[in-house]
Amino acid sequence: MEGNNELRDPQSAQTFWNTRWENKQTGWDIGYASPALTHYVDGLTNKDIAILIPGCGNAYEASYLVEKGFSNITLIDIASIAVANAQEKFKDNPEVKVILGNFFELDESYDLVLEQTFFCAIDPSLRPQYIQKMASLLNPKGRLVGLLFNIDFEKEGPPFGGHIAEYHPAFAAYFDIHKMEPCYNSIQPRQGSELFINLIKK
Repeated sequence: MEGNNELRDPQSAQTFWNTRWENKQTGWDIGYASPALTHYVDGLTNKDIAILIPGCGNAYEASYLVEKGFSNITLIDIASIAVANAQEKFKDNPEVKVILGNFFELDESYDLVLEQTFFCAIDPSLRPQYIQKMASLLNPKGRLVGLLFNIDFEKEGPPFGGHIAEYHPAFAAYFDIHKMEPCYNSIQPRQGSELFINLIKK
């Protein structure tokens, strides 16, 4: 799979994503929280769990979590424009912490990570590091829940595609695979091209 050299170095990646935001090239932004994630969140009963949303962008899922009464939400993005937007959006919500930084340098612990267009945004060469980092950030039995593309893209990424045949063994080294299956409630443009994952840290 072809990568993107700009995304392998954190400083270059920050410039790359900031430029995307400046030019309003935010095609990943669907304008609302992902139905697959809101459906999952609706089933959670403990509102005090520590939740991380990496590559948060406009953080629609965080708005949904706030609306549902969750009290410990952390957002991180490498793009300063996205972070400034999120800080403004959640300035009156002390339950939301917004970090400008590199996910791979994060040093905290969480019960749940919500994955929404972050995995597909990083260079594919970083995927083993992503999986290891996710496992290290999660508390025992913590979960990584979200969506992965199960498709190859014709144009150069990001987004970068992939397939369940490669994901399953890679994640299984660090997680019990509770679910990794075609997503039945994807948004219309992505139907048939996404997997829903619910992975439990070993």
